[in-house]
Amino acid sequence: MKGSRKAADPFLVWVLAAATVVLFGLAVWLWLSGRPPGEGSSEAGFARDMSAHHTQAVEMAEIVRDKTEDEDVRILAEDIALTQQGQIGQMQGWLSAWGLSPTGSEPAMAWMEMPTEGLMPGMASPEEVEALADASPEEADRMFLELLIPHHRAALDMAQAVLEETDRPAVEELAGAIESSQRAEIEVMQEMLEDMGAPPVEDQEPSMDGMDMDADE
Repeated sequence: MKGSRKAADPFLVWVLAAATVVLFGLAVWLWLSGRPPGEGSSEAGFARDMSAHHTQAVEMAEIVRDKTEDEDVRILAEDIALTQQGQIGQMQGWLSAWGLSPTGSEPAMAWMEMPTEGLMPGMASPEEVEALADASPEEADRMFLELLIPHHRAALDMAQAVLEETDRPAVEELAGAIESSQRAEIEVMQEMLEDMGAPPVEDQEPSMDGMDMDADE
């Protein structure tokens, strides 16, 4: 009959509504995945903190590289300096591309729920770095290894923490590279200490309770 309309199929209406919801969800996901990490993101915190951590390792490596009389120590120090300088450049490039400053307003390691206002775990004190610079070549070799082993171990903790949080391939790739290379370097440095007749550096758990107490005060 002219002018009559056929009733819409309820199942077809349901399918079209469901498809609309799916497409909307996909559009939101694509929009969110394309957004750069924010100020308080684990990616930003990792890039900032690991850059600072690496900077001290580079400083100590360059001190020993120019001081040592041991060719194996010189090669190790040179490799650490060059590798970590390159990684600092990569992480600083991320922050610039994400529109974020090199330093954040939150305490270091806040993204790991371990905020600290002082030195990050594994980092040498200014006095230890000064002592390294003033040491004889043989003493500096041993001190360098003893300082870099806990330094590397703390970097492993940061790399593992961001790997548990991020879904960004570039961040995953760099954190994975840091984890594998520094784990291998720890083994090499322990062997070097043994060859020097020095005891190995024991692994020490970070004082989480102490840091939490300080943060609450």
